[in-house]
Amino acid sequence: MQVLQVQLEVGPDPAEVGRARRWARSRLVVSGIRDDEPLAETLILLISELVTNAVVHTGCPAVLRMLFGATGAAGTVRVEVADTSCRPPQQRHAEGEDTGGRGLELVDGLADRWGWQPEGAGKRIWCEVDRGAPVVQMQTGAHGPGIGAQSVGPYEPSRAVTHHA
Repeated sequence: MQVLQVQLEVGPDPAEVGRARRWARSRLVVSGIRDDEPLAETLILLISELVTNAVVHTGCPAVLRMLFGATGAAGTVRVEVADTSCRPPQQRHAEGEDTGGRGLELVDGLADRWGWQPEGAGKRIWCEVDRGAPVVQMQTGAHGPGIGAQSVGPYEPSRAVTHHA
């Protein structure tokens, strides 16, 4: 089985999060995940949270990668965001009216698996969603270079699992 990998370089500006969402949505459609599917909305929310964390908490550029396994109803979609900060992600627990601190809680609740690992001088945080698995519904409170696609070798969901939903 082949896997399609696409990636986007994201600048260290919070406005880049919207660009990453638009880019990811277009790549989901090309991979066969319809824009109106609950899976697409879940993946876009996960991408938004991971890219926001990388840009806001590190102030560094990041690289967003999406890896698509088997086509059709089965397979796994893996989202990775790599940045140049060696500081590990910290899951916080937001209280009441807090405007931040929910990102990794959302990732933990929506992804089938997620984790992080060192990469070069920085780190890579990743999550996986199994296609064909029921999509978790959660309620929440109130331009440039680097775009690429390539076919890479066989892909298996991560065995180095850190967190399970």
